[in-house]
Amino acid sequence: MDQLMSASIKLEKVIQEFNLEILNKPNDLNERVITQSAVNRPGLPLAGFFDCFVPERIQVIGRMEHLYLEKLPPEERKTRIKEFYSKQPVAVVVSRGMEPFPEAMKYAKKYNVPLLHTKRSTSQFIAAIISYLSVTLAPKITRHGVLVEVYGEGILILGDSGIGKSETAIELIKRGHRLIADDAVEISRVSDITLVGRAPEIIRHYMELRGIGIIDIRRIYGTGAVKDSEKIQLIVKLEHWVQGKMYDRMGLENEYQEILGIKIPSITIPVRPGRNLAVILEIAAMNFRLKKMGYNTAEEFNRRLEEEFKPKQ
Repeated sequence: MDQLMSASIKLEKVIQEFNLEILNKPNDLNERVITQSAVNRPGLPLAGFFDCFVPERIQVIGRMEHLYLEKLPPEERKTRIKEFYSKQPVAVVVSRGMEPFPEAMKYAKKYNVPLLHTKRSTSQFIAAIISYLSVTLAPKITRHGVLVEVYGEGILILGDSGIGKSETAIELIKRGHRLIADDAVEISRVSDITLVGRAPEIIRHYMELRGIGIIDIRRIYGTGAVKDSEKIQLIVKLEHWVQGKMYDRMGLENEYQEILGIKIPSITIPVRPGRNLAVILEIAAMNFRLKKMGYNTAEEFNRRLEEEFKPKQ
């Protein structure tokens, strides 16, 4: 069962991440959270237009906004700044190392608004913080499974408990591939086409093997055997072999599984004694890479069959 996780991040963590100087620190700063990945340059709000203003977004004052305020008559500038801070945005960041106007300091304190400072250029800061927040605040679910990196491809292994997901992952690690998450995989939708998986912090780099218990993959196999996160590019579903069931033998059928609104290529592998699942997953990863490069073995083989049996003229 997928568990949808609410997304938020403490403002203090954002301040630390971007090394922002705090010019005005409200008493409840440690309780402030960011829930919006978009940020805003408040040119129109500073001109008095607030119809589409979203106070939950971080507001960035750049050189353009600063020059606009600088050219206003003092009383009008005071009014504009007061109106802006009265909307109580979650945080205001002044970029390019510019000093905020005295009125900004005054009304930031009056309306309890965090006022922050960065020496980065406006465009550089906005690009960096949007990228950071897009990943941090991306929609997330937790799914039962194992995530491994095989030949650079992120493979999410799904299947019933006890079917051999962890054992397969161990064999892949022994063969030089990497573990991202075992048992619980946190999946984030970081863009309209990309899912990224990682392990919950408490079980990161750990794995459970029935009969042995919890093992630390990083300590046993080294830091090269683990990775903190990876794009999910292929889903492999393990299921018990069912006698008489028709399994895809050619590979012409394209299956997909939808997670968080994104369709991910999927294959189903039947499990029975004697099958080397680690080798099969390696071949699946290499075959998937070939398809991405434009070569589909199944289609090529089918084409050759059709040519072979085509009636001779």
